Amino acid sequence: MNSYTYQISNKFVWGLMLLFSLIGTSHAMDNATFLQQFKYNYEEQKFNEQLDLVKLNKSIIPGAVTDLIKEAMSDKYGFEERMQQLNIASAIAYMYLHWHEDDSLIKQVTPFIQAELKKEQKRVAEIMKWKKEERFLGNFVMKKHEKEMMKRGLPMVLYPHWLHRIMYECKVCHNSIFKMKRWDNNLSWQNIEKGEQCGVCHNGVEAFAATEASNCKLCHVAGSPNAEHLHHPEKIRQASIKVAVEGVGAKWRPENLPDGKLPLDRFQFIDWMKLKENNVFTPVASLDKNSTEETRDNKILFASKSGFVSDVIFDHKIHSDWIQCASCHPAIFKDELGGNRMKMTDMSKGLYCGHCHGKVSFTFADCLRCHKKTTGKLSMDESRTTDALKRPVH
Repeated sequence: MNSYTYQISNKFVWGLMLLFSLIGTSHAMDNATFLQQFKYNYEEQKFNEQLDLVKLNKSIIPGAVTDLIKEAMSDKYGFEERMQQLNIASAIAYMYLHWHEDDSLIKQVTPFIQAELKKEQKRVAEIMKWKKEERFLGNFVMKKHEKEMMKRGLPMVLYPHWLHRIMYECKVCHNSIFKMKRWDNNLSWQNIEKGEQCGVCHNGVEAFAATEASNCKLCHVAGSPNAEHLHHPEKIRQASIKVAVEGVGAKWRPENLPDGKLPLDRFQFIDWMKLKENNVFTPVASLDKNSTEETRDNKILFASKSGFVSDVIFDHKIHSDWIQCASCHPAIFKDELGGNRMKMTDMSKGLYCGHCHGKVSFTFADCLRCHKKTTGKLSMDESRTTDALKRPVH
């Protein structure tokens, strides 16, 4: 049954239910029947029928509104559904005032609506509270431990992903130390003290010791003025970056920066490819000094189905320079040519390329960063001449 047929059938059932509920009665009805019919008319925008309902059922309406409020405030509803029920209650209350000159129901419903709106505003404010810190590509505030931090009088931790990416390639941490998925690592102070998670590097040798009380202020900065150099492009401290980067054995060459600033794309995200092209940084490839770095050097052509959108060439080398093959295969992508039916709508939900892009790498909304090859033609890559593999188009 398709959705259209389902909608028709649903309305037909509604109509039958209402018809049978009214058989054998004149105008009077019980609370449940009144609400059932009012909701149906409300959804179908049958205003004249609503007028008759309210005019002819004065005695039961106060009880019906009370029942509707109780239903709306039950735990089974989220904000959107709850407000839908309260809005229906409000509509009944205002019609009751108009026809029966009694505003008591409005006074009953309004506080519930106002309370729900306040709770929603608070929830949205909490979400937006850290947006300026997290807007800088890859940053995230460790909100999971907010109550614990408040008890200890500490701001939450602002983790600057971009700064660590300058020092280390992604594969250094993922997936050997951290799973490449937010909130999936169960970060804890106990683990850090044991030399795990952040404690793998923040041990006083590789990087500053997380266990020293004097260093707490270096990470616990979210929401404070001390955090600005970690999320405000104009306030980034180049000298401090150079000291930190070279302290772990990486390289930072601020003299190669265009205009002396981090290059940003039109979405204000760091342009990592431009940093590489200008030889601004050389990150550490592994914590194991004797390891051998492995990369995969081939390309896959994703032919566009649309005549006005260019093809995409996925360059394995660019990605495997940063991350391990196991970070993507097989959890995110099936490791077979033509085995992944990717859609932009799925990427927008964090699937496929959206697993990283828009979070720690440039947003897929920047279409021309990927869709840049002339449709139907594979042009020569200036850096390499490796043939691209043709992906079957579904």
